[in-house]
Amino acid sequence: MSETETSGTSLRQPGAVIAPAEGGDGRPDDRPPALGSLGLFTVLLGAALPLIDFFIVNVALSTIDEDLGAGPALLELVVAGYGLAYAVLLVLGGRLGDTFGRRRLFVAGLAAFGLTSLACGLAPDPWVLVIARVAQGAAAAMMMPQVLGTIHASTTGHRRARAVGLYGATQGLSMVVGQIIGGVLVAADLWGSGWRSIFLVNVPIAAAGLLLSLRTVPDTRSPRPEPVDVPGTLLLTAALAALLLPLTEGRATGWPAWTWVLLAASPFLALAFQRVEARSDRMGRTPLVPPRLLRLVSLRRGLALLPPFGIGFGGLMFVLAIALQQGLRMTAVIAGLALAPFALSVFLASFAGPWMVTRYGAGRVVTFGCLLQFVGGVLLLLTFWHYWPHLNAWGLAPTFVVVGFGQGLQLPVLFRIVLSDVPHERAGVGTGVMTTTQQSALALGVATIGSLFLALLGPWGMRDALLVALLAWLGAVALTGVLSLRLPRAIA
Repeated sequence: MSETETSGTSLRQPGAVIAPAEGGDGRPDDRPPALGSLGLFTVLLGAALPLIDFFIVNVALSTIDEDLGAGPALLELVVAGYGLAYAVLLVLGGRLGDTFGRRRLFVAGLAAFGLTSLACGLAPDPWVLVIARVAQGAAAAMMMPQVLGTIHASTTGHRRARAVGLYGATQGLSMVVGQIIGGVLVAADLWGSGWRSIFLVNVPIAAAGLLLSLRTVPDTRSPRPEPVDVPGTLLLTAALAALLLPLTEGRATGWPAWTWVLLAASPFLALAFQRVEARSDRMGRTPLVPPRLLRLVSLRRGLALLPPFGIGFGGLMFVLAIALQQGLRMTAVIAGLALAPFALSVFLASFAGPWMVTRYGAGRVVTFGCLLQFVGGVLLLLTFWHYWPHLNAWGLAPTFVVVGFGQGLQLPVLFRIVLSDVPHERAGVGTGVMTTTQQSALALGVATIGSLFLALLGPWGMRDALLVALLAWLGAVALTGVLSLRLPRAIA
């Protein structure tokens, strides 16, 4: 028996039963509660909000600084606090959804996201904004894993492939659309709200999502709920915090001793987490991240691509937000609209992806997307090198189209590969692991490529610092392409 067959069957439990929707009756594993079109729209709305809010702040940082007098360190915390809370709690959110019901956690997370967005929009000083952003990230972590968990547990066959593809397209679009919306809202200055509107706009959207979710989202959960793995949760939180917090805050605070202590501790905390999880598995308990889940070849190889992909893309979007506004002197709205061809290209690629997977295989489509993104990235670098600073939105549009189409081919297909062999009863944990990896990588991209760009900005100037950052991004794209050669062609 092959490794794929062994790992795939080791987790599947024949005859598993998904918990019935409220007021419904039990259904066997091959007849999940149906997720209709409106329900799919609702959960995808919930999937878009957290990523939009991760990127929407990029174009408003200077306005927040002017209004609240935040300073570099607190501005970094406005970004990092959200990303850190979001990343470290995602796996726990997936476990809680498996145990208590994914719709219940989705509704609770969406309500909390709306309330914390209101708190962000009304923040009177930078520290209140930082605390509200941390709470907003925690709410996003409660909501986000339930999206793919619900899709995975309430669809089958072609409907599942289509839904996961739309989820991937939503993720890709959200990363770009966040900065477009941010630029438009800051420039519009609705009712004199300025930067606050980027948070306040979430409140009516969350309220509408709540009403829809109660009526259209089926309630699913694991048939064998397990208690929360407290030691594993604490160690994973500590390991991710020890890595992400000093990397995001180190440059702004001058790299004090605590940043180096945390960085030195992070690999030991990660090793302790791995050992605790393995021991819990040997003792017959269900760890936070089951080692057996990571033996799935499709999940393991797919997850390997998310760090370089996320680091590169997270850094790229952060750097572009600064370069377009401060370097090319675009207004916030023009800088946002300059990315519209990028977003449109991602959207169109999401429709081409499923057809290409059927014809050429999933792994080849991801590899082709990486190649296309690399070519577009080289063209973008040459465009900035040759025409800087005499560039406008139209001059950047052709390269953004190529880069966006390449990205749009990768992310939806990659999500399908990662989740293709995850059994229904582990849907929340599987999606939590995947989204934690993705979100941690995005935060690392801002911390590493973003910090490199800002460090070179003074001595080298805007153009040369930008070119170095783009080279670092291209290196991440190339690594993603090399790793994609190991992906399976056929997926369930």
